[in-house]
Amino acid sequence: MSIDVPNKMLKTVLMLDAVACLLFGLLLCIGNAFLAGLLGLPANLLFYAEIILFPCAILMFATGWQARPNGFFVRLIVMGNLGWVLASLAVLIAPVGVPTAIGYGFVIVQALGVMGIAALEYRFAASHSLSAAS
Repeated sequence: MSIDVPNKMLKTVLMLDAVACLLFGLLLCIGNAFLAGLLGLPANLLFYAEIILFPCAILMFATGWQARPNGFFVRLIVMGNLGWVLASLAVLIAPVGVPTAIGYGFVIVQALGVMGIAALEYRFAASHSLSAAS
């Protein structure tokens, strides 16, 4: 019996992504007004971000929980993460507020983190599908 390392790694990254979404969504729920002031971003923008994060976390948990994560859902999650990165960067150049220095740093760091997670999910999904075909 061999261990399917790409499958295990993909499942782990999906679960970590889900936990990150859940925790970030909770942070936005609890500290919306404080974070809006600290980051220089509109509170309603942060509210809509938190609303998006919870269903994403559910999809990531459900996909990561599968014995062999569904390829369609993994691709959807990767594309969603890339969309999040683009939207995050758009927030910095669109007239939606006046981000503080902390706000710029926060948005950039979280976008880089999400990009890293998307890259890992993509990499392990590609390895996962190759090992599944063997």
